[in-house]
Amino acid sequence: MQSPRPTQRDIAELAGVSITTVSHVVNGTRAVAPATRDAVLRAIETTGYTGDAIARSLVTGGTRSIGLAISLVANPYFATLMQAVEREAASAGYTVLLADTHDTVATEQDTVRALRSRRVDGVLLTPSPGDGAVVTELVSLGVPTVLLDRLTTRTDVDQVGVENIQSTSALTEHLASLGHRRIGFVSGAAGLTTSEERILGYRLGLGRGGLPWNQELVACGYSTRDGGAEALRALLNLPDRPTGLVVANDAMMVGVLHEARSRGLRIGTDLAVAGYDDAEWSDLVEPPLTTMAQPIEEIGRRAVQLLLARIADPDRATTTLRLPPHLMHRASCGC
Repeated sequence: MQSPRPTQRDIAELAGVSITTVSHVVNGTRAVAPATRDAVLRAIETTGYTGDAIARSLVTGGTRSIGLAISLVANPYFATLMQAVEREAASAGYTVLLADTHDTVATEQDTVRALRSRRVDGVLLTPSPGDGAVVTELVSLGVPTVLLDRLTTRTDVDQVGVENIQSTSALTEHLASLGHRRIGFVSGAAGLTTSEERILGYRLGLGRGGLPWNQELVACGYSTRDGGAEALRALLNLPDRPTGLVVANDAMMVGVLHEARSRGLRIGTDLAVAGYDDAEWSDLVEPPLTTMAQPIEEIGRRAVQLLLARIADPDRATTTLRLPPHLMHRASCGC
């Protein structure tokens, strides 16, 4: 007859502690004296207890899992990013635990701590707008961490994202080259480096196109569909409204397209439009959208590779990767 699997009660009896203490050691829910913790770990190893991945990690030193903390609603392309992360992790023998940050600092902190309680070997994080306290906490605790998509100016953490400034400049310059003198910009949520960098790129593109900077031509779309629609309404209500428009992400682009349709505006004719990201529907709408396409698959792959390198060598020098996007030249700019 097969002997029953050891339980936490068996661990507690062998270590001479309570079941509650065993639970605290396994789950990291309360500090335990080093001698007591060592006794529990020896009991786990002796009995071969494998009641959960966390207990196994205490003996083996790893769970072969990584956490992905990301907002599931912030951007349509994040779903593709998650798929790329999962495929690359699986090919290396790792599982991915997903946590939705809802793009708020408070939820981000809770979800990251929940991932840490599961003893993930490292964390991939798309930071929420805020003061970076969660990143600081991860770095100070020595948790292998890679930031993806939204990069910071920090030099103490690995990061993978796209180049934003020159690429947004190129979109703006393209509209200027077509003769547009009033080019509007729908910016993303404040507090995000991607938003700040794309605004900077827009300003750079205006200068390169021989156009002045005009604050009234910039409207914040808050990185949402509704925000994009509201931003276009504001720009179209100007006495001298823009004839060209750069939209900083696909979520806002959806709102822009709906608002333009509701006003009877023909994209590419009445209003030239170019956008950042490149949703799978970008070439299916009429007219197809001119966009700056991010290398999403590569961002996901490289982020996992950097994280696994950090797990293997915690003391390696930090790396920031800026991957170039690709201009998808279609018809919405009026060409």
